Amino acid sequence: PRRGVLAAEELKVRNRQIKQDYEQRQTKQTLISIETARNRASSLPPSTLVPAPRKPGRGRKDSIPIESIQPFIDWTPFFRVWGLKGKYPAILEHETKGGEAKKLFRDAQRFLDQFARDETLICAATWGIFPANQVGDDIEIYSDVDRSGVLAVAHHLRQQRARSKSTACKCLADFILPKANHSVDWLGAFAVTSGEGVPDLVKQYEKEHDDYSALMVQALADRLAEGTAEYLHWKIRTDIWGYAANENLTSEEIRREAYQGIRPAPGYPACPDHSEKEVIWTLLNLPGSLNITLTESYAMNPAASVSGWYFAHPEASYFTLGKIGQDQVRDYAGRKGLDLKTVERLLRPNLGYEPGVNS
Repeated sequence: PRRGVLAAEELKVRNRQIKQDYEQRQTKQTLISIETARNRASSLPPSTLVPAPRKPGRGRKDSIPIESIQPFIDWTPFFRVWGLKGKYPAILEHETKGGEAKKLFRDAQRFLDQFARDETLICAATWGIFPANQVGDDIEIYSDVDRSGVLAVAHHLRQQRARSKSTACKCLADFILPKANHSVDWLGAFAVTSGEGVPDLVKQYEKEHDDYSALMVQALADRLAEGTAEYLHWKIRTDIWGYAANENLTSEEIRREAYQGIRPAPGYPACPDHSEKEVIWTLLNLPGSLNITLTESYAMNPAASVSGWYFAHPEASYFTLGKIGQDQVRDYAGRKGLDLKTVERLLRPNLGYEPGVNS
């Protein structure tokens, strides 16, 4: 039991070092002005409208059967928690790691069966698909297709790395049709959780001095949350929105994200500002529609939760924002109605300058 706990801690330390090394390399990048970057934006032709959703607006599911989630679980990160490197399912047959991996996997299935049987962990989800348009680097989200009212504005950031003039400086807003084109587009938002029962279960096992089971619960809750996000995205693509109704992908292809559309999450490489989760919370009426709250630092509680956006366009793809200049940070602060220091704190890892210098 202690080996697994120590392996998880060692993994966290190693990941922090990798992140720091990466950030140090990024600081040497040459940046272009935000005006130049916007002039290098990619644009979607009006003829590439995504279909209107079959079921627009908000929806929720208070309990999704664990057996429905299991085919969508990516098990590779689960084994990493226990210090076992290697991809699933190949790791189960590994010459030296296979025996331990198989035991962990059998135990995981036993825990999942128990969760399903006594409903100690519940997978729940809420979502919404709304009319939307790009306005600069932001996305306006409307109450109806006539755009008679703005429900919220999602603020996004644009790459400023100095690259060839033929390379687009990407921004997530570019994957939504501009308001100036007079054609309404669509944007989705979602939040899922499987963590509401986790604290009580962990406390119970810790009280029994069963560290192995406590860590197993936490590791499986994380896998269930990610699996629920994958399952819901599949439902969105094939049914609720239905823009890929004829999708026929294997579980492995889904894990490789071979489908149309993306679901970037605030706090991740393309949209690193965690505070933008507040926009999702507003759109989905959280925590009313689902018991997930945000801490002061915008972490989700319960921890085994996932939230983000749905972009349906065939050209939508993930990317890394990288470092950005003070000109864009000032512009972003103005769009969000925040002071410069607050935004610099929110975007600290992405700043391509030292805060307070020439400010």
